[in-house]
Amino acid sequence: MNLRVEYRASLSLVGTVVRYLSVPLLAPLVVSLYYGESIAPFAVTILLAVLAGTGLERLDPDPDLGAREGFLMVAMTWFAVGIVGSVPYLIEAHGIPSVLAPMAPTSTLANPVNALFEAMSGFTTTGATVLGDISFDTHTRGIMLWRQLTQWLGGMGIVVLAVAILPELSVGGAQLMDAEAPGPGIEKLTPRIAETARVLWGVYAGITALEVVLLYGMHVGGPAVGMPGLAPNMTLYNAIAHGLTTMPTGGFSPEARSIEAFSAAVQWVIIPFMFAAGINFALFWGVLTGDPRRMFQDVEFRAYVGVLGVLTAILTGLLFGGTFVSAVPAGGSTFDAAYLTQVTDAISGNVEPALRHALFQALALVTTTGYASMDFNAWGPVAQYVLLFAMFIGGSAGSTGGGIKVIRWVVIAKSLRRELFTTAHPDAVRPVRLNGRALDERGVRGIFAFTLLYIVLFFLSALVLFLDSLRVDTAFSVLEIMSAAATTLGNVGPGFGVLGPMGSYLPFSNGSRLYMVFLMWIGRLEIIPVLVCFTPEYWRR
Repeated sequence: MNLRVEYRASLSLVGTVVRYLSVPLLAPLVVSLYYGESIAPFAVTILLAVLAGTGLERLDPDPDLGAREGFLMVAMTWFAVGIVGSVPYLIEAHGIPSVLAPMAPTSTLANPVNALFEAMSGFTTTGATVLGDISFDTHTRGIMLWRQLTQWLGGMGIVVLAVAILPELSVGGAQLMDAEAPGPGIEKLTPRIAETARVLWGVYAGITALEVVLLYGMHVGGPAVGMPGLAPNMTLYNAIAHGLTTMPTGGFSPEARSIEAFSAAVQWVIIPFMFAAGINFALFWGVLTGDPRRMFQDVEFRAYVGVLGVLTAILTGLLFGGTFVSAVPAGGSTFDAAYLTQVTDAISGNVEPALRHALFQALALVTTTGYASMDFNAWGPVAQYVLLFAMFIGGSAGSTGGGIKVIRWVVIAKSLRRELFTTAHPDAVRPVRLNGRALDERGVRGIFAFTLLYIVLFFLSALVLFLDSLRVDTAFSVLEIMSAAATTLGNVGPGFGVLGPMGSYLPFSNGSRLYMVFLMWIGRLEIIPVLVCFTPEYWRR
């Protein structure tokens, strides 16, 4: 076959990214040194990343990227970093000793499928986990930090970061960022695309740092103002860990109970950062450059606020009215009768906790952050189906959120309204407008095509997971199966039942978990840039 794609050029640049992935691996290595833990997981991975990356770079010393090579490079980069990211988990789980620490305890990550699942969930900021035990008794602090760091790297985009710092990617950087960006496209904020990438990452890093300072400040400043219970367990490590996983809308927490492990004050502080993570980062640039009105005039931002307001109001009313399950469900429940009684008494009829948990969970699932302020398995079925609906909304285009995205729903709503108008007025010409500008009809069709593909893929994936559960004779409810497909394709994280915020994806078979790795991969890259690489037309001249 006469190939049209210069795959060696794509793989060469994948090698460049893999080689530079050794740099962030130094952070958990230093943490492991500080705590006297094994450095083998990171030292070995750094060596492998440098060797593999250098080898791939030699396939084409002077790569020239076209549009097709860009799609292949982005798709393969995200798959490659998932593989590299799984190596520290495997080494820790299998217990390669070091001079500083004895052999690490074994864990569920000893299974290569589980290690790949956890790594891909991290880089794609999905937040779904297969850790059987989230604690420092089973996993080192270095490994747990690597888990959070993968989400921070994947949040704004690994390729966007590479374009920002690597000169060899500045040529063709626009198409690479467009292939990776979450949403219909990425806005060029500055004349040079590499400078735009640096602006985006600068805003992202700045907000992350602000959250870390505020969280840790609550811990050290609480006793100073006579409020020692403000954030008693928000140590510096925890503050950094949650800063690294909030802004990428990731949700990997070093605490087994997620954000429920912290005080109400901590939950209120995290809420605005989840909200910020779901906003188009280009709007923050407008605020920083002296044009704050641009944010409030943006139709997507207004729709984002409106959707969150409606969902929060519905959930607040349900929780205030006492919409909790009447009994602990059998089989794999993540809470007991005492927990059910405790949360019911604390929330029912109380405005502040009802509002806090409603707003927190609405934000966590709309923005696909995946945190939990409590185990929402204890919520009633109506509230749970509201949360399932929230999983399909997604953050804004240009944010770090997953899902379908608010902008697409806005365009679909405007298109349907136009269809009703033109049905009544057949001779009228009425383009779909967004922020005062008429949208190209090809772009409108593309949004409909993507949304339809997303929904069809969701239902097909739910069917695949259901059939595989029958094959291995594992019983899942319809809600659990649907949430598994929705959360992995939409990069949301926790689902319902055994997949809830205090559960894990371990009950699924290796085959199902591998399929969900595929869903996380294509979901993060908006499906089409990956699937197009599997079509014969993509490769032929």
